[in-house]
Amino acid sequence: MRKDLIIVHEEVLDALNEGKPVVALESTIISHGMPYPENLNTATQVEVAVRNHGAVPSTIAVIRGKIHVGLDANSLSELAQSKDVMKLSRRDLPFAISEKRNGATTVAATMICSEMVGINVFATGGIGGVHRGADQNFDISADLFELAKTSIAVVSAGAKAILDLPATLEYLETLGVPVLGYKSDFFAAFYTRSSGLPLEMVMQDPQAVARFLHAKWSMHLHGGVLISNPVSEGNAMDQKEMETAIEMALEEAKNLGVKGKEITPFLLRKIKDVTKGRSLETNISLILSNAALAAQIARAYRDISQQERP
Repeated sequence: MRKDLIIVHEEVLDALNEGKPVVALESTIISHGMPYPENLNTATQVEVAVRNHGAVPSTIAVIRGKIHVGLDANSLSELAQSKDVMKLSRRDLPFAISEKRNGATTVAATMICSEMVGINVFATGGIGGVHRGADQNFDISADLFELAKTSIAVVSAGAKAILDLPATLEYLETLGVPVLGYKSDFFAAFYTRSSGLPLEMVMQDPQAVARFLHAKWSMHLHGGVLISNPVSEGNAMDQKEMETAIEMALEEAKNLGVKGKEITPFLLRKIKDVTKGRSLETNISLILSNAALAAQIARAYRDISQQERP
């Protein structure tokens, strides 16, 4: 990796050099997932949650053609308010860099940039996956392919509920991506605690997750691990209400011809409107929970890794 293309924030660089736990954070939540100022407030709260649980936060984005691993307050504010921010996945990173654009990293792009500098734990809201109707439009998120090849532990509230969750889970199995249920026997469904889809591997504490990661990567079984962390009961939404809201949003997206990268942010906005803002509150809650758990896992994994050193 050319060093002139990537800028690692001093705090993050020091933490990596000193073997301290670091948690990567994506930036599409800021630029495409929430309105201002909720996006900036949430980004700040997420970083605080990581710090409160003993790790260093590292929000990742592309700023004027440079990959930034770790953002200062000014960069976070700029990203939260800018209207001309690309949504970056694997295919988009070279364009944003060569054209000196601003870009927010998706799950896939955040994983790529994290691996470049040696960060191995990442917290997000929900991953992308197989979209409803993918048998007709072949709309499958690059997040799934990235999980298959990039060795990062991704803590999320499952996959976004707007997706075809059974197909997403099946596709992850096909790609060889382990999905760990955190204190739950069922795959989380973003706004709700359970999709009703059972998981075979369930972990009860961060240390168990860290042992799994260490075993996998020590065997040179490259690729990511998805940790499904359900939203808390007090912040979860009613499953029937959410499905109704999702169906309404999908129908409007179809009528308006919304496709591609725009479909997810469009659906999240419409669901927020239909639920009178309650879905946004749930979204913020689950992101904070995932950040806290990711920090605990990063600490546990650091401890195991240090024990292995001579």
